[in-house]
Amino acid sequence: MAGDGTTVERLRQYLREVPPSARLLMIAELERNLLRGDQSAGTHFMLEELRAIAREQRQGGPRIGHSARLFFKPLEPFLVDDIAAHQHPGRIARAALEPLWTWIRRDLLPRQAATLTEGVSEALLADDNARAEKLTRSFQDRVAGAVGATFAAAAIDERPRSRMLAQIGTPRAAEDATVLLHALKFREPLDALVAPLPLQIANLAVARLDEAKALIDAAVARNPEILLPALLVVMSRLVARWQLIRLAVKAAGTDIAARVADTPYEIAVTIVLAELERLIGELKSGFEGGRGVAVGAQLKTIHDTIQGLSSELVLPVDSGWGRMLAEQRERLSDLIRTQVEAMPGRVQQLLRPRPSAEIRPDSTLDPNEVAVAEAIVEFVGNSRQFAGDPAVAELTQRAFAELRQYLDESSRTLLDGFRHAGEADRRFRQSQVDAVARLCAIVCGADYAAPLFKAAEVEEAPEFRLARA
Repeated sequence: MAGDGTTVERLRQYLREVPPSARLLMIAELERNLLRGDQSAGTHFMLEELRAIAREQRQGGPRIGHSARLFFKPLEPFLVDDIAAHQHPGRIARAALEPLWTWIRRDLLPRQAATLTEGVSEALLADDNARAEKLTRSFQDRVAGAVGATFAAAAIDERPRSRMLAQIGTPRAAEDATVLLHALKFREPLDALVAPLPLQIANLAVARLDEAKALIDAAVARNPEILLPALLVVMSRLVARWQLIRLAVKAAGTDIAARVADTPYEIAVTIVLAELERLIGELKSGFEGGRGVAVGAQLKTIHDTIQGLSSELVLPVDSGWGRMLAEQRERLSDLIRTQVEAMPGRVQQLLRPRPSAEIRPDSTLDPNEVAVAEAIVEFVGNSRQFAGDPAVAELTQRAFAELRQYLDESSRTLLDGFRHAGEADRRFRQSQVDAVARLCAIVCGADYAAPLFKAAEVEEAPEFRLARA
């Protein structure tokens, strides 16, 4: 996304202040833009930020202040929105930041941490951002030194390292401490590495691929430990993150997986496979808990990742990477089947014609139930394009055809019930007509749904209500 760091931070702050209902509408519209072919960096950035904010606020968000946010800024390219126990090479779960900060303040450098918090607060109150950043950089160096010394001493005495990991207390404490160390230790070399690259890379290919590979190789020549962090900071700038595997293929000079695995860059493939697992888990969570969230673009991202791994690498099915990919394909197929099976019940529950005796006066359909049904219908519709399993694709095609017929029949029934509704049940029957119209717009297109919306508006016009009276 174009713009400097300050602009990005202002946009993030603005998105955090958007009401949750408006945020869901923004997510849905950005999803539709991506599915219509909009591949602009800004669209991808905003959609990722909105989803991250929604997840964070559902989970309560990390309870850290200004000094902690400044301290953890170098970790941004390495953060992953996943549960802390899941393995992501070189990355750290956002949920682990709070326990890490508690450990630093309580056990590692308590006096210096208190001094930092006080100094940063004073600097920010005085609008002296430069001083706040200078204090933070100094403290980051101290933390990196202390963590690095503990790891180095483990060769002689394992007890200090074991004590440190117990104090951190996260499910992957050793990995979290290592990511923290590398992000702080390599802060300046990593900034210099990505400085020549755009903030968002739409396609890592040809000259841009050569440039990224040359930048990483130069950094690794100075310090081999920087390879994994370097790959991750480059990945953080990729619109299509699966394209990271192109660096591994280029390093091997071949797309044969066995030869790619013999190069230091092989970790790029494992990174992408872990990201695929996370994306499918996130897609599944979008349907759990009764939340109506637009997930079409997520499904496309998953499909593109699977296609990228399959087309740009020769992966034998009996290889380690081949089995991992097959497992994720099966997870996705199971998820699609589950939603296809859930779709008829969700839709029928909303659109079932009710006798007036069952309808409470002035009641309406639950808006969240409508949103969930819309999300499932949209997901199943997108699955026709992006389901990798031919059997699943055929299943979704059949289910969608049956749904179209059901909506065609229901729309006439519900509109007729609305026309003859009394004052007590009118709002409920109108909400059903609105719901069937919205579903018809997804399944049959906006032109098909337009007469339904128009008919409902006409029926609700004051002169028609007066005529019926």
